[in-house]
Amino acid sequence: MRQELQSRTAARTPLPPAAEPAAPHRPENGEARHGPAPGRPPEAAAPKQPKEKQRDPYFDNAKYLAIVLVALGHSWEPLRDGSRAAGALYVFVYTFHMPAFMVISGYFSRSFQGKPHQLKRLLTGVAVPYVLFEVAYTLFKRWADDDPTYPISLLDPWYLTWFLGALFIWRLTTPLWKTVRWPVALALAVAVLASISPDIGDDMDLQRVLQFLPFFVIGLFLKPEHFDLVRGRRARLLSLPVMAVALVVAYWAVERMNAAWFYHYNSAQEMGAPWWVGVIMTFALFGCSMVLTACFLAWVPGRHMWFTALGAGTLYGYLLHGFVAKGSRFGDWYEVDWVHTPLGAIGVTCIAAALITALCTPPVQRVFRFAMEPKLGWAFKEDASAAARMRVRS
Repeated sequence: MRQELQSRTAARTPLPPAAEPAAPHRPENGEARHGPAPGRPPEAAAPKQPKEKQRDPYFDNAKYLAIVLVALGHSWEPLRDGSRAAGALYVFVYTFHMPAFMVISGYFSRSFQGKPHQLKRLLTGVAVPYVLFEVAYTLFKRWADDDPTYPISLLDPWYLTWFLGALFIWRLTTPLWKTVRWPVALALAVAVLASISPDIGDDMDLQRVLQFLPFFVIGLFLKPEHFDLVRGRRARLLSLPVMAVALVVAYWAVERMNAAWFYHYNSAQEMGAPWWVGVIMTFALFGCSMVLTACFLAWVPGRHMWFTALGAGTLYGYLLHGFVAKGSRFGDWYEVDWVHTPLGAIGVTCIAAALITALCTPPVQRVFRFAMEPKLGWAFKEDASAAARMRVRS
């Protein structure tokens, strides 16, 4: 045994003396195609880069179609008083268009653990746009609504920015929901308590944050196979009678129900109802919203469409179309008589769909990327582990 170990030791190649690091090896004579050059140790070859993960067109399609529904809902709001059909469509769409966004947002927040790179992305992609557009919307209101004293308040979201504040809070609490035993039930309990708590106040629109919370939480625990259940032909066929019944109910309820229930920004007592009505409405609206969200997702195409690429720009469309939507109110655009005719309502619908589509396009994204997706590398400390990984790769 000793002789065998001695023979193995003698056969080893002695270590080379210490030297300055060599310059990075550049492949020559087809080395990159056929492997490392002769005599070069295999570990010196450049590591293979992982393939970039492909985006699923289904979710981009879903986000684009949902943002179109958001714009349509805003365009129909001034038409509700003179048209029961417009009011019914408004209630129908408001039942599920934002819950669908929240479910998808939760689904894509599943991996959030509060790591440095995730926190950076949360700050640059959510917090910074919130601040910039809260200020921009306030200045716009001062000018367009002739209200020069309207205050800038980062704690009181104005119009569309509430969703960014909500998303920031929801995503920060993701590790908590991944830890508790019954997350969806707990989120529903929080929503119920919020709906019967009139003293929550307006800071950060906490009523909305808490009452919409279950949709985000349920998205955290969805898996691809859950979406597969609603993407089949059977689910699409089953969704047709469900949506038809929902439209009929919306037409019946539009003159008997306060549409503010769908906004979730007030408690039951603030809406003039007993506290127990808030409990019932929270569960009822959650059930209706989830069913109609499933019906909506059932009809989202899963292949690449002409609008698939626009799904990556829905935040641009969401925030930018608010200036037009509010501008139409400040400028009394809906005071024109023809808008309130059937052809006028159809025209408004087409204009809203075209506008939101244009605002999601790549040229608009390039112009406003500084506000929506700022880099801000100067504002963050260098991630030592990420830098080490980059040095190893190079």
